[in-house]
Amino acid sequence: MRLSPLFTAATALVASTSGYATDYLSVEQAQQVFFAGATLVAVPLQLSPAQAKVVAQKSGVKLRSSSVRVWAVTGGGWFFVDEVLGKHEFITYAVGLDAAGAVRGVEILSYREAYGGQITTPKWRAQFAGKTSVSPLRLDEDIANITGATLSCRHVMEGVKRLLAIYEIALAVPSAAPVLR
Repeated sequence: MRLSPLFTAATALVASTSGYATDYLSVEQAQQVFFAGATLVAVPLQLSPAQAKVVAQKSGVKLRSSSVRVWAVTGGGWFFVDEVLGKHEFITYAVGLDAAGAVRGVEILSYREAYGGQITTPKWRAQFAGKTSVSPLRLDEDIANITGATLSCRHVMEGVKRLLAIYEIALAVPSAAPVLR
């Protein structure tokens, strides 16, 4: 049986892109990294068009969706799960914010690119600790670029900047924070 060239090329493409995916943590594991022992409650957050516009202006990053995956943490804090496009594939990552809205940390949950996996190293991710919505977050200035991982570095940095803007616009207001005991 002879396979068509289109079928063969499609099979090779699927095999080549899926072979690089690495899952590092589940959502639950990442929650425990940032907030060990705390209770996290999913918060349904749908940004209004006005909020989405302000977030895009403030962060300089266009939103792909107005729906945000966020959890409130007992004792204060927020946990986000988001995706950004690396060069060709999505990078799934998590961000923990303390009660004041400063980054506790960034964890890469799933990295699907063939190159640029250096962003998963603790040293690179640690650069985000303490950053807030007023932090500039510029590649090569505030956040180091990694040769061969420029798009991954840039897009994760922009994603964190976007999440910090979402926190400021939609969650930092006292009425947005659910009381968890």
